[in-house]
Amino acid sequence: MSKGLEDIQNTPADVPLDINRVGIKSLKLPLEILDKQKGLQHTVAEVDLSVDLPKEFKGTHMSRFLEALASWEKKLSYESLKKLLLDLQHKLHAKQAHVSFVFPYFLEQKSPASGQVFEMDFLAKVEGNMKGKELSFVLKVAVPVMTVCPCSLAISDKGAHSQRTFVSITAQIKKFLWLEDLIEIALKSGSSPVYPLLKREDEKKVTENAFSNPTFVEDVVRNVARELNDLDNILWYKVEVESYESIHNHSAYAIIESFDATKLNKS
Repeated sequence: MSKGLEDIQNTPADVPLDINRVGIKSLKLPLEILDKQKGLQHTVAEVDLSVDLPKEFKGTHMSRFLEALASWEKKLSYESLKKLLLDLQHKLHAKQAHVSFVFPYFLEQKSPASGQVFEMDFLAKVEGNMKGKELSFVLKVAVPVMTVCPCSLAISDKGAHSQRTFVSITAQIKKFLWLEDLIEIALKSGSSPVYPLLKREDEKKVTENAFSNPTFVEDVVRNVARELNDLDNILWYKVEVESYESIHNHSAYAIIESFDATKLNKS
């Protein structure tokens, strides 16, 4: 007589405490992303999935996370993310469900003088959290730019120090916002964008443009925040800028965070 398959997960927890999130992390998944210029873009994402677990249950059912992904369309959008989260809630009998996708996102960048085009990668994150029937949808991008120090330029007889600066934008949105829109805001926030392909004439133009537009890390974070303040689709944002200094053994950084409870209540 065969032994029955006992469901240990559904037995009470030895330690009666609720768990905020339990699930799987660092799963690699091929994914289609909406592309503003080309319609769709194929990439590979690192995926985290989780749900809440009450103290009445010893464990969750890990296989059901994969089952939800298996039946999902693997085409990332506001509506498809919502569908996945609702399915996770249903399959795992959860009140809350969370998912995040981290992936490289590619945009064609045109060299400023020669006009040559090459794709450049930007790190992106799409995150969704479903609490009951309320969806929180968050986008994040990390974008490198070049900055030239205004103080160094003002006090030096020759030249000034410059650095690679990373702009990170995290934004909670209402319905939809192109990743490209956030990336473009970041690219124009510093002294100059950076490019994947530069000929000599491009290097000359980039350098001259950057030195004619010196920016502190404080300037960069304010430039980004000003643009984000004009977007009605954003409920909340956080802008983080870190400058990897070329003449110091430390970084400079600045953060601006916006929180508007009235907007969140209307979402």
